[in-house]
Amino acid sequence: MRLLVLGGTSFVGRAIVEDALRTGADVTLFGRGRTNPGLFPHLPRLIGDRDTGDYSALRHGSWDAVVDVSGYVPRHVGQAMDALGDRVGRYLFISSHAVYVRTGVAPGSDENTPRRPPVRDTEELTEATYGPLKVACEDEVFARYGTRATLVRPGKVAGPHDSMDTFTYWVRRAARGGRVALPGDPAQPVQVLDSRDLARLVVRLLTDDRSGIFHAVGPAEPTTLGGLIETCARAAGTEIDIVPVPPEGAPDMFPLVRADWPSQQRSAARARAAGLPATPLAVTAADVLAWDRARGEPPLGLGFTPEEEQAALAGQAAGRVRTFGCGDPASG
Repeated sequence: MRLLVLGGTSFVGRAIVEDALRTGADVTLFGRGRTNPGLFPHLPRLIGDRDTGDYSALRHGSWDAVVDVSGYVPRHVGQAMDALGDRVGRYLFISSHAVYVRTGVAPGSDENTPRRPPVRDTEELTEATYGPLKVACEDEVFARYGTRATLVRPGKVAGPHDSMDTFTYWVRRAARGGRVALPGDPAQPVQVLDSRDLARLVVRLLTDDRSGIFHAVGPAEPTTLGGLIETCARAAGTEIDIVPVPPEGAPDMFPLVRADWPSQQRSAARARAAGLPATPLAVTAADVLAWDRARGEPPLGLGFTPEEEQAALAGQAAGRVRTFGCGDPASG
């Protein structure tokens, strides 16, 4: 399979390229050449810039499929498709669960959940515009390629090389052990997908030349936010006490804490049937911990600082919610 990846050197794109190479695919990268320029040194790189509309490097060549990892606004997608035309067989677009409406959604929602209205009059990516811009991108892909279009809508993705810090925060915090402040409900459902599982799904869909829309969520077994933190502790061999603390005073968009629980309970049935694997959450946590330590544990941009966490814990009772660690029978 001759595969063109728009992006391909940062986190999700990197995982997709690695899995495609595992299957023997002939991969070409398109991007600015600024992110991890030393990665995949033997692969052909076509240099361009989606922000400025420079797609001149795509004037020649043909591919069986393209994976669009770096399309965030409809202009990105439209210009890429203009440049490629019919020289690609299938166009697979990496979208997001942010496309869905946020009210009236029940647990177990599938790919037919209503989407938010598309936005086309701005290219400013904010919490309010990100999802509607992705909706517009999806519409562009289907309008142009029809049955040759495939959409993958990931939820929260985690794994080595993740720059978003969301899952990494809990992996690192659980590894420190002790009383862990949680400005949320430990019973909140949470869905985290290993980036390598997402990559495997993408490559499988392309190999099978499958059209349609697919949720990419995990893990395979339902879990809660408290359970996720406990799993991270088991992976690190530490003991923790999860202590719920008031959300007032906690940083905004606290890692994985969500008020809309059904949005963390979407169905992955269609993706599982199409080949989405199920890496255990403990494996993802252990691999992220090893990666984070190997890179020197740089400062994170999300969650409590140690000082903020101590202040949040100061007024809370010492009673435990649940405790896990290397000596707990549940850690096996």
